[in-house]
Amino acid sequence: MKAKLLYLAALSTVTCSLFLSAAMAQEASPAAAEGGHAGHSKTLWEQIKEGGWVMFPIGLCSVATLYLIGDGILRTSRKRVAPPVHEQSVKALFRQGDYVGAYHFCKENPSPLNNVLRVGISLLGDGKQVAEEGMMGELAKENSSMQTYISYLSVIGVCTPMIGLLGTVTGMIKAFATLGAAGIGDPSGLSAAIGEVLVATASGLLIAIPAFGAFYFLRNRAADSVHHVQDVINSTFRKMPYESLAGVHIGDEELYAAIPNWLVQPGDGNGQATGRISSGATGQLT
Repeated sequence: MKAKLLYLAALSTVTCSLFLSAAMAQEASPAAAEGGHAGHSKTLWEQIKEGGWVMFPIGLCSVATLYLIGDGILRTSRKRVAPPVHEQSVKALFRQGDYVGAYHFCKENPSPLNNVLRVGISLLGDGKQVAEEGMMGELAKENSSMQTYISYLSVIGVCTPMIGLLGTVTGMIKAFATLGAAGIGDPSGLSAAIGEVLVATASGLLIAIPAFGAFYFLRNRAADSVHHVQDVINSTFRKMPYESLAGVHIGDEELYAAIPNWLVQPGDGNGQATGRISSGATGQLT
């Protein structure tokens, strides 16, 4: 969490510094080589101001896009989803038959791979089908956690063109208002309104295009990491002796499920339960 906050703060600082440097930079108007006319080249800050109020939400979307792209690249990395050190450590404990040690290692070193393995190890005593279903459920949860942040890029990709379109509409309203008030006698006011239209539209598309591209890239990258986790799980649990581990409880989670009272036969008259289960159920009370 601290690393994410530092990354976001650094990203915001860099973005603000770029805007400030653009605002402070002034370009000299070069003299025309012929004709004696002076031309003026707009600075980046002047172009941003020309976009009007819509540049504020677009600026926030640009910062969020850069943050989500950087965070998504780190979050979907194979080394982060399935650290090789964690994989080799769990496999070494499996070779020794130390499933309790493997469970505690996964719990003390959380990662998407270890979280899935921990669930599978805790369900070894319930059989192969239950263990595999538990691991698939945990893997789906880890995948959903990665996809949640990636999907925000799709939201930004959809919303920023709409924000730019809203700025386009307001700019056109100003342009027609200027044209209706002064006609063609005020070309500077008309060009400023038209400039707001173009800048707002271009800015929205400038953020939406990389946001959509990053969304599809990170989604495929996350799917590849999930498939890698599945391969590691299949190789780790191959030839698992489920029969020998039947009924074994691995882990320190408390078990709350108990045999219902109505399944236990009445006692022998001394107020003590016999400990036997009625027909249709197996096992004994302890």
